Amino acid sequence: MNNNINIQLLKDGYLKVDIDDQLDLEYEINKLRKEKNAVILAHYYQEGPLQDIADFVGDSLDLSQKAASTDADIIVFCGVHFMAETAKILCPDKKVLLPDLNAGCSLAESCTSKDFKEFKEKHPGHTVVSYINTSAEIKALSDIICTSSNAEKIINNIPEKENIIFAPDRNLGNYIAAITGREMVIWNGACHVHEEFSLERILELKEEYPGAKIIAHPECEKPVRLVADFIGSTSKLLNFISNDDGEIYIIATEPGIIHQMKKKRPEKTFIVAPPKDSTCGCSNCSYMKLNTMEKLYICMKYENPEIVIEESLRRQAESSIRKMLNISFKKSSVL
Repeated sequence: MNNNINIQLLKDGYLKVDIDDQLDLEYEINKLRKEKNAVILAHYYQEGPLQDIADFVGDSLDLSQKAASTDADIIVFCGVHFMAETAKILCPDKKVLLPDLNAGCSLAESCTSKDFKEFKEKHPGHTVVSYINTSAEIKALSDIICTSSNAEKIINNIPEKENIIFAPDRNLGNYIAAITGREMVIWNGACHVHEEFSLERILELKEEYPGAKIIAHPECEKPVRLVADFIGSTSKLLNFISNDDGEIYIIATEPGIIHQMKKKRPEKTFIVAPPKDSTCGCSNCSYMKLNTMEKLYICMKYENPEIVIEESLRRQAESSIRKMLNISFKKSSVL
């Protein structure tokens, strides 16, 4: 561990904190969690230690529901910026912390509010469905939000006579359009991780392990989806390997999920689908990996970096998220 940890607290400044190498981070984080009445949420793509210390681990839909229902005073989000923003949108009275403000998202960044406003103006009269992997500004410009877990349900809930804009992931949009039979105007964005998987190298792995099953996230490109034995969100991929009778799986999504897969079925073998460029670590989301145990401890101790959203923007964004939760969890008390 490096004694000198630089954490961005504000967009224009840094706090330099010295941490003793002998400090028991797990003990200190648990202590702070109790003292501050904090809840730690972690996405499946986080490093193993962060998943293990979290109160709750899940995908975007699971974490949205948890954020909406928590009675904690502080929400510490081990994920990326749009996830922490979503928690703040749903819980304006809570303090929401993100261990590293630089933990962004290539997909969210592919869709700016200025460009999206212009896109909407070119397609008037459309119901706007935006993937949760977007900024608060895009959520405010949307009619309803979806996740990879509930996108099919959300689209099927929209009357057939209505025209639909789907943003920003083209791969998820095209996949949902295919399985629902709905025509949609789709924004041309993509996740850099899920677009980097190599079909050729996946098929080579399949030849090497003929009994292996290929499972893929719907953000993957169509050729990868076509060879997959199962397609689903991170939580659905986890459920699949938990209940399936296979022994070997080639995983076409961010490999952080394998930590939970090994916990669920330690006797099985999980192989990360290879990227197109064998020299890069493209399978890993560099943004997700910015969060560390050291940064988690510092942000809890100093209650920074904090997510702050202007109230009028927050209210506009909340409407589209609440509509999603209302469809996904109609019997949930959080609504």
